[in-house]
Amino acid sequence: MPTTTKPSKQRPRAARIVAASALAVSLGGGLAACGGGSGAAPAPDVRVANVTARPAGDGRQDAGAVRPLAPSRPTGLTIPSAGVRADGMVGLGLDAHQELEVPSVADAEKPGWYTGAVTPGERGAAILVAHYDTAQGPALLRNVGKMKIGDAIEVGRADGSTARFRIREIQQVDKKEFPTNKVYGKTNRPELRLITCGGPIRDGHRSDNIIFFADLVR
Repeated sequence: MPTTTKPSKQRPRAARIVAASALAVSLGGGLAACGGGSGAAPAPDVRVANVTARPAGDGRQDAGAVRPLAPSRPTGLTIPSAGVRADGMVGLGLDAHQELEVPSVADAEKPGWYTGAVTPGERGAAILVAHYDTAQGPALLRNVGKMKIGDAIEVGRADGSTARFRIREIQQVDKKEFPTNKVYGKTNRPELRLITCGGPIRDGHRSDNIIFFADLVR
């Protein structure tokens, strides 16, 4: 990774709402890049294996038995395999360019939830984003490379409940090939998408997105 690269902020280019049931997301969505900015040591480039598993309940007698939860704002995020325990959650919207906001550098240790989508645990795809790193160095998902199929993602909710998800699929893609419909399209199941960045730094930004697809479980 070039140590002379000056990182800069970058947003996931999500999202013009073209139908009530789905978001259309511009290709090339990403989070913040990292490197030697502000004197911070650059985080290493990260790459994960693309892998998928059968959806929770698929092909079993209890398929569909996991009932969606009632709406409730997310308040925190726990991912044991990556050492993540965040007690806060940043609400994210769309900016003036209809692009999905991301947590600020000051909130690099907090996940963000897109408030225009469902809350985690509801029927549909809830969208969370978090930084792998920023210009200040490693961030909340610094250990993203340790996450694997079957790992738990737990989202605390304002009603005191916890939405528990299991990772079903992991995908790392060049931002120019961001799978728009797959990530933001309609689903009748309670699911979670967790998006961060990875790959090498190119022109001041991380080149890839890392996307986790997870299913609500009990």
